Amino acid sequence: MDTQSLEAFCAVAECNSFSEAATKLFLTQPAVSKRVANLESQLNCRLFDRIGKRVQLTQAGLLLQPKAQHILQALADSKRLLAELGNQVSGKLYLATSHHIGLHRLPPLLKSFSQRYPEVELVLQFLDSERAYQEVLQGKHDLAIVTLEPVDHQQVARDIWWTDDLLFVCAKDHALAQLNSLSLDQLSDVPAILPSPNTHTTQVIQRLFDDAGARLNVSMTTQSLDTIKMMTSIGLGWSLLPKTLMSKELMQLAPKVDGTPLQINRQLGCIHHPQRSLSNAALAFIKLCKTQIA
Repeated sequence: MDTQSLEAFCAVAECNSFSEAATKLFLTQPAVSKRVANLESQLNCRLFDRIGKRVQLTQAGLLLQPKAQHILQALADSKRLLAELGNQVSGKLYLATSHHIGLHRLPPLLKSFSQRYPEVELVLQFLDSERAYQEVLQGKHDLAIVTLEPVDHQQVARDIWWTDDLLFVCAKDHALAQLNSLSLDQLSDVPAILPSPNTHTTQVIQRLFDDAGARLNVSMTTQSLDTIKMMTSIGLGWSLLPKTLMSKELMQLAPKVDGTPLQINRQLGCIHHPQRSLSNAALAFIKLCKTQIA
């Protein structure tokens, strides 16, 4: 059983498509099909059901997928460890990050790292923080720089790098901006523009409203905080945004619960799989970032 066949199998299983897997692997579709067929022949079982243009894993394929991923990851780790018997910082560094952190926190760190370690090839992928957690667990990234889950994830090692203050905001000419005092009940009467319901930020807001017995009136959701900022700045509703996104078009609101102004923040930082050996490049990146953030 060769690793090329396993790579082709894993790519098709992930993409649910031979053509998309071929694009991902920089191969032709017939080449991917041949490798999967060879693997099926070696294992003497069918790994995919091909129904028209649809591709689905068979029961045998479902059983093989996690094992194949583990084999490929173990092989990659072994190659990396052998290549890094010395102290050279080189090779590929697979990073995942959210769009907001990638745009507003990481650029100076990435620039410094690239200048200091030119032999490292950065492979950066933008993902929702929640998905990044899942893919780190699957071994797809060396590191992910994301919004950290409110509680420690038992299967993920994490390191807090920033505390992000979150502010209730609306447009400067919005009716909410004219109120001297504000409650969550009053916010219930106005549409909210928020990230998707499965994000940590929106879940925090939902809990606040639930605890206060108020209704959260969400009119629009999107994963892009910059889009939320734009929609809020033209008066379409209120939102909760990182302090780093405040601008002259926005007004900070100060809603109170039992007379106490709400103060909300989230933690941003680095996560990795604790059972995955970190490369010299990953260790160097963490060290550089901690030095510059401090």
